[in-house]
Amino acid sequence: MRAYHGQFSDNQPIKRNAAEKQKLLRELRETLAGMKSHTANTLRDSIRRRIAELEAELRQK
Repeated sequence: MRAYHGQFSDNQPIKRNAAEKQKLLRELRETLAGMKSHTANTLRDSIRRRIAELEAELRQK
């Protein structure tokens, strides 16, 4: 099946408004805080990186 324009499978980033970004930021912080000590450092780093990206996006607006 072919994807039509605007379909989620278009391989485009999801556009989020400020409220959705703040919710995602809160969820990521909770996830990071709730991680066990044996969680892989690469996973922790990727979540920290995403948190930093979201904070930067929210500061721009």
